[in-house]
Amino acid sequence: MEPETKNCQNCKKDFVIEMEDFNFYEKIKVPPPTWCPECRMKRRMVFRNERKLFRQKDMLSGESILAIYPTETSLVIKDKDWWSQDKWNPLDYGIDIDFSKPFLEQIFDLSKKVPKYQSASTNMINSDYSANASDLRNCYLMFNSNFTEDCAYGNGVDFSRNCYDNSHIQKSERCYESFWLTNCYETHFSSQCDNCISLWFSKNCKDCQNCFGCVNQRSKKYCIFNVQYSKEEYEEKLRDMNLHSWNSIIDNGKRAKDFWLKFPNKYIQGIQNKDVSGEYISHSKNVKNSYLIRESEDLKYVQYSQVPSSRDCMDCSLIGCHSELFYEDCICGWGATNLRFCCECWDGGREFEYSMFCGRTASNLFGCVGITKQQYCILNKQYSKEEYFELREKIIKHMNKNPYIDQKGRVYKYGEFFPPEFSPFAYDQTTIAEHFPSNKEEAEKLGVWWQDNNPNEYKITMSFSDISDLIEDVEEKIIKEVIECSKCGRAYRIIEPEFKFLKQMNIPVPRSCVDCRHYSRISQRNKSKIYPRNCMCEGKDSKDNIYQNTVEHFHGNSSCPNEFETSYSPDRSDIVYCEKCYHQEVY
Repeated sequence: MEPETKNCQNCKKDFVIEMEDFNFYEKIKVPPPTWCPECRMKRRMVFRNERKLFRQKDMLSGESILAIYPTETSLVIKDKDWWSQDKWNPLDYGIDIDFSKPFLEQIFDLSKKVPKYQSASTNMINSDYSANASDLRNCYLMFNSNFTEDCAYGNGVDFSRNCYDNSHIQKSERCYESFWLTNCYETHFSSQCDNCISLWFSKNCKDCQNCFGCVNQRSKKYCIFNVQYSKEEYEEKLRDMNLHSWNSIIDNGKRAKDFWLKFPNKYIQGIQNKDVSGEYISHSKNVKNSYLIRESEDLKYVQYSQVPSSRDCMDCSLIGCHSELFYEDCICGWGATNLRFCCECWDGGREFEYSMFCGRTASNLFGCVGITKQQYCILNKQYSKEEYFELREKIIKHMNKNPYIDQKGRVYKYGEFFPPEFSPFAYDQTTIAEHFPSNKEEAEKLGVWWQDNNPNEYKITMSFSDISDLIEDVEEKIIKEVIECSKCGRAYRIIEPEFKFLKQMNIPVPRSCVDCRHYSRISQRNKSKIYPRNCMCEGKDSKDNIYQNTVEHFHGNSSCPNEFETSYSPDRSDIVYCEKCYHQEVY
C-alpha cells in the first residue's frame, strides 16, 4: 500500500501514514489513525501522572492513604495490598452491553465503579512514598523507577543504588543531580555520560574518570574543561573550586553549561543503535520516531520504554519489560502481549482491547476494568469463547456506527484511544506538561482540566536564605525544618538519608523544592518533537565559527550535505552535527 496523507481531526494538520504503518495495522487488524502522531502521544500521556502523590481516602476502611489520583477524582480508590490480594471479584461489577449508547461511554462509567489501586507499584520494600515503580528498596519519592535501592527524588532511575535527584539513569551508584547516565559512579551535575567515575558538570563523556566541566571526552582522566592535567594538578584545582559551597556550585554550573554550548552535539543522543530515529535511544534496532528507549527493537512512535526489552510496538507511551505487539497503549507492559487501546495493564495478560487495570493471567478482554484472571470478558461480564468473539464483532460495528463524540466534537470510532476527557488527572499533573506548554490554554485545547498549585500547603519554618553556604556548616537539625523553596515558595524538607549522602559527597544542601529541582534537571532533556535539519558542520568549523574542527571531515572544506531529523529545534543555540561529523570530532 502506498503512503497516504490524512488530516488530523485534533490539530487539523496533515500527516502521512507510511507503507510500513499500514503493514502493522493489517497485522494487528486495526484501522489507520485519524489523529497525527504528536496528537496521539498527547492523548495517551494525559493519562500518566508520573510523580504527583495525593492524600486520598481508602473507600473500604476510610483511612487516609497516598495515591496517584487527586482528591477531585470520582474513582473508587483502594489500598494496593487489598486490591492485589484477591479480596474482591471484578466480575461482580459486570454489566450488559447497551447498544443504545456509545461503547466508550459504557467503559468510562464502568471505570468509575470498579476499584483502582492507589498507585502502580509492585515489590516495594520501605518505599511507601514512591509510585509507578517496581522492586524498590529504601527509596523515597522515586517514580517510574525499577530495581533500585537507597535512592530518593528521581524519575526513570533503574538498576541503581544510593543516588539522589536524578532523571533517566541506569546501572549507576552514588550519583547526584544528573540526567541520562549509564554505568556511572559518583557522577554529579552531569548529562548523557556512559561508564564514567567521579565526574562533575560534564556532558557526553564516555569511559572517563576524574573530570570536571568536560564535553565529548572519551577515555580521559584528570581533565578540566577539556584541558589535560596531572593527577596532582587536577586535585589541587578541584579543591580550589570549593564545590562544598552552594555559591560555588551555582557559579560552576553556569560556567560549565556555557562551555557545553561551544561543542557539537550528535543529532541523536544514544549509543550502539542500528537504524533508529528520535531521541535518547540506546542499544536498540529499528526504532523510529521514538523517545527515551533502551534495548528495544521494531518500535515506532513510542515514548518511555526504558526497561528492556520491548518489540513490535507502535504508538505507545510508558511501556516496558518485554512488551510485545502493542498499539495505542499507555502505561502497560511487564510480559503482556497483543494489547490495543489499553491503559494501566501490567504484569502479563494477552489479547486486551479498551481495557484498564487488567493483567496477570487474564486474556481476551474487551472494555474491562480490573480483571486479572478471567478470559473472554466484555464490560467485566464473562462469556463463552464463541459468544465473546461474536459480541466483539458486533461491538466494533456498533462503535463505527454509533461512535463516542467528545466535548470538542472529535469522533471516536473503533481504533481510537480513550478521549482525553476520560483522564482523572489535570493537565499539569501529567507527563505531557513536560513536553508541551503547561498552561490552562493548552489544557483546554486538548480537553483536559487544569489545576493551580497551592503554595501554602505546609507551614514554613525556615527560609532557603538561612541555609549555610558550606555543607560542613549545616547541622543535622535541618532535617526537622520545613524549608521555603527559593523558586516557587512551596515547602520542602531534607530527609535524613539525603543529609548523610550530601555530607559524605561534600555537596551543599539544595535551595529549591523537589518539583523545582526535577523541572530544572529535565530542562536539559530535549523535548520529544522532531525537526528536519542540516548538519551545522561547514568544513573547517561549525556554523557561525563557534567550534573549530580538529580533523578534516569527509566533505573537506565545504558544508556537510547530510540532512537528518533531530530534537534540537532550529531556534536553539546548540551546535548539531550529523553522526559522521560528530564521530570524526569525538572518536
